[in-house]
Amino acid sequence: MHAKFMADFRTNLKAAAEYRWPNVICMAGDRAGIGDEEGMDNCHAILTEAVKIAEDLGVTICMEMLNSKVNHPGYMCDNYPWAFELCRRVDSPRFKMLFDIYHMQIMEGDLIATITKNIHHIGHFHTAGVPGRHELDENQEIYYPAVMRAIAQTDYDGYVAHEYTPVRDPLPSLIQAVKTCDV
Repeated sequence: MHAKFMADFRTNLKAAAEYRWPNVICMAGDRAGIGDEEGMDNCHAILTEAVKIAEDLGVTICMEMLNSKVNHPGYMCDNYPWAFELCRRVDSPRFKMLFDIYHMQIMEGDLIATITKNIHHIGHFHTAGVPGRHELDENQEIYYPAVMRAIAQTDYDGYVAHEYTPVRDPLPSLIQAVKTCDV
């Protein structure tokens, strides 16, 4: 599927540049019986080509980190060592991770230390409450003000997006999420 993925990258990166979107999101895909190293090699091969296009257009490719325990069984990019090693191998400022705080709390926790240590490999953040992928409130386990303060203390200047399913009125829920993360 290499040719199809490259065609998709060409189309999507060009559209992002035309609309002045800073990032495009990609996925690592499922393990489907292959090991981490083969998956790393496969991702590295396509991304090494794709970042050349991204560099020319000034767009950053962000690979989303997802959990394989609850929501995405078999997903390849589900742990810190693998994700950040892929960034080192691709070795381009136009390839970074989309650090989904919800997913990575489920997989490995240690959010603040990991984010702080690897901020140069992070191009975007998603939020949601754990468990359930709902509001960022007192019914979930992540203390978002501390996580957001840690991000704010770095040189990160990208976006934090709220990607959750509200269980109450959506607009007040979103206002509460924004206020929680505005540090």
